[in-house]
Amino acid sequence: MVLEGLASSLRDTLRKIVNAPNIDGNLIKEVVREIQRALLLADVNAALALRLTKEIERRALTEKPPAGMSSRDHAVRIVYEELVKILGDTRDVPLKKHTIMMVGLYGQGKTTTCGKLAMFYKKRGLSVGLIAGDVHRPAAYDQLRQLGERIQVPVHGEPGETRAPKIVREGLEKLAGSDVIIIDTSGRHSLEDELVDEMKRIANVAQPDEKFLVIDAVMGQAAGPQARAFHEAIQLTGVIITKMDGTAKAGGALSAVQATRAPVVFIGTGEHIDELEKFNPPGFISRLLGMGDIQALIEQAQGVVSEEDAEETARKIMSGRFTLKDMYNQMEMLSGMGPLRKLMQMLPFGGANQMTKEQVEETQVRLRKFKVIMNSMTPEELDNPRIIKAPRIRRIARGAGVSPVDVKGLLKHYDNSRKMVKDITSNRKKRKALMRAMQMEEK
Repeated sequence: MVLEGLASSLRDTLRKIVNAPNIDGNLIKEVVREIQRALLLADVNAALALRLTKEIERRALTEKPPAGMSSRDHAVRIVYEELVKILGDTRDVPLKKHTIMMVGLYGQGKTTTCGKLAMFYKKRGLSVGLIAGDVHRPAAYDQLRQLGERIQVPVHGEPGETRAPKIVREGLEKLAGSDVIIIDTSGRHSLEDELVDEMKRIANVAQPDEKFLVIDAVMGQAAGPQARAFHEAIQLTGVIITKMDGTAKAGGALSAVQATRAPVVFIGTGEHIDELEKFNPPGFISRLLGMGDIQALIEQAQGVVSEEDAEETARKIMSGRFTLKDMYNQMEMLSGMGPLRKLMQMLPFGGANQMTKEQVEETQVRLRKFKVIMNSMTPEELDNPRIIKAPRIRRIARGAGVSPVDVKGLLKHYDNSRKMVKDITSNRKKRKALMRAMQMEEK
C-alpha cells in the first residue's frame, strides 16, 4: 500500500483515541507525539510536521465538539482535517480533447507514466495518441512504442531525428483525430539551460493544454526544489509523483511538492500499466486512516464496468433474482479493477486492514478457482444453480480439474451471497438505502 508504514502508525494512533475512556490533555499530547514521529519516519519535513502536530494539539485542547459529535469523533476529525491541509489542493483533469506535455529529469519514470496516462484516458472512453519527443535517450522511442502496442494506442516517432520540435509538429498533424495527445520529452540529469530551451521550443510548437512534471517519490523532500524549478521555467499545470508504493520517502515527496504550489494531479501506485490514480487529498488521507475512499473506487470502476452493465446488475439484485451468472459477472468486474487488496483499502474500514497479506492472496486464489469452475458449467446451470446435484457436481469438477469438494465450496459461497442479497431486498429500509446510494428510484 502507498505509505504503508505511515498508514499503520496513524491507524494505531486513532485506535488510542477511539478506545480511550475519555479525551484529556495527556492523551492528546501522547497522540500528537506519535503522529509527529510517524510523519518524520515518512520523510515529511520536520518543521512542517511540528507545525501540523502543534495545530492538532491546539485544536483538540481548545475546540468544543459540534452538537451531536462525541469528543472522540471530534479528535479524529481534527487529525483528518489537519493531515489533509498539508497535502494542499489538487485540481481536476479534463476528460475532453486536449494535449499534454510531459517533462522531467532522467530516471523519474516519465515514459512509463506516459503509457499509464494514456491508459487512464483510454479507460474513460477517449481516443489517445502518443508522441515520442525524447530524442536523446536511445531506447525512449522503442519503450514508448512497446507501451503503445500493449494498450493499443498509436505512437508517432522518428528514430534518428534529433529535432524534437519537428517530431512533435508532425506527430500533432498525424494524430489530430485523437481526443488526447500525450507528448514524451527528453530528460536531463539536472534542469540545465539546454533542457529548458528544448522544453520551451516544444511548448511553442504544441501549445499544450497541460504541462505535467513527473517526479519519483524516492527523491523525498528533494522533489520540492525540483518541482519549483520546473514550475518557474515553464509554468507547470500539474505534477505526477511515481512509485508512491515503494519508498518510505513518499510522504516527503508529496508534502514537499505541494509546498511549491504546483498541484499534484496523479500518483503512481504500482508497476502495472493501470496503477495510476487521480490524486485527491481528502480521499488519500481517508484511506491512510482506514476510512476508505469511495470516490477512488468509483474512479477505478470507470472503463471496467459500463454504466448500463452496472445498472442492469443493480436492478437484478433489487429484484431479488441472483444467479451464478450474476456472481460470475461481478467477479469479472472485480478482477478488471485491479488487485483485491487495493480495492478493499478503498472501502471504509475495509477488510484489507484486518486481513493479512496471505489471507488476501488466498481469497484471490479462491475467486480465480471459482471462475474456472463456473466456466465448466452450462448456461442452464449458471442460470438455475438449484439443478446442480451430485452427478453434475462430478462432471463440473472433472471439467475444471478440481475436486467435487471445490465445486461444493463454490455453491456454498453462492448460497451465502444469495442469502445476503435476499436479506437486503426483503428489508425495505436497507433496499431504499441501497437504491439511494445507486441513485435509483423504486418503481
